[in-house]
Amino acid sequence: MAKMSGPGRRSIAEISREEGISSATLYAWRKAARAEGQLLPDSDDAPEGWSAADKFNAVLETAALSETQLSEYCRRQGLYAAQITRWREACERANDWSATENAQVAKQKRGDRDRIRELERDLSRKEKALAEAAALLILQKKVRALWGEEER
Repeated sequence: MAKMSGPGRRSIAEISREEGISSATLYAWRKAARAEGQLLPDSDDAPEGWSAADKFNAVLETAALSETQLSEYCRRQGLYAAQITRWREACERANDWSATENAQVAKQKRGDRDRIRELERDLSRKEKALAEAAALLILQKKVRALWGEEER
């Protein structure tokens, strides 16, 4: 797994060619290692290819570290301290759902409900008008048939 993580990380395709191991096996090994709690990127890209869960775990793991310990952690993982900082800020923003935003969502829902109610009333009125028009046409045909008038 060392070749799949850290600063010297290489793509699964490269490892597969060098070691003669199928890429499917390497993907399975990476999945198993991630299930055991190792932080490995989802893709072969830079650390930004890490899953949201792995980024969150990295933020949690580094939350109580000193600057020196953070630097060591980053070297082991092939990260920069700025990335951890950016990920921490993203986590903070994601969990900062304010009352203002809740009020806006509630207002939008009320507006949507009112609009739906208005459209349903309009639809009902038009269905009644259509039914009335159909009934009048049928009555008109019956009257003509009774009086023997020709249809126009």
